[in-house]
Amino acid sequence: MSHRQTLDTDGARPSLSRRVAAHAAVSAARLLAHLSPRQIQAVLRAVRRGAAPAPYATALATRHQVTAVSTLCAGRYCLQRSLATALLCRLGGTWPTWRTGVRVSPFAAHAWVEAEGRPVGEPEDTGTYHPMLTVEPLPRSAP
Repeated sequence: MSHRQTLDTDGARPSLSRRVAAHAAVSAARLLAHLSPRQIQAVLRAVRRGAAPAPYATALATRHQVTAVSTLCAGRYCLQRSLATALLCRLGGTWPTWRTGVRVSPFAAHAWVEAEGRPVGEPEDTGTYHPMLTVEPLPRSAP
């Protein structure tokens, strides 16, 4: 069961500029989702460079912006949603932790983002998944 989310975290529709950016991230995510896992991981590792770790509130607002502009991302397309959320965060200068994982009983695969050590906007417990691929923010250099 899934539903389309149309509101941002503050109850307002995302601004025109954020909707345009979200559409761009969703389109890029759609293309990335067709690559192999190794290729996706390589692209995300390159894209995350120079970004600060995403705060939870920023990542959650970004996820809502993605789901507000894409019916697919608001539904069952977790890979595309997680990729679009990470890419849109990057457009804002931050990077969440991006993960994919599997569980065995019952078997399922899932992709999600985390910020500040917790899953962002996930309706189910991601702790039941064994992470297979992870792309974390790069550590910030000490001054």
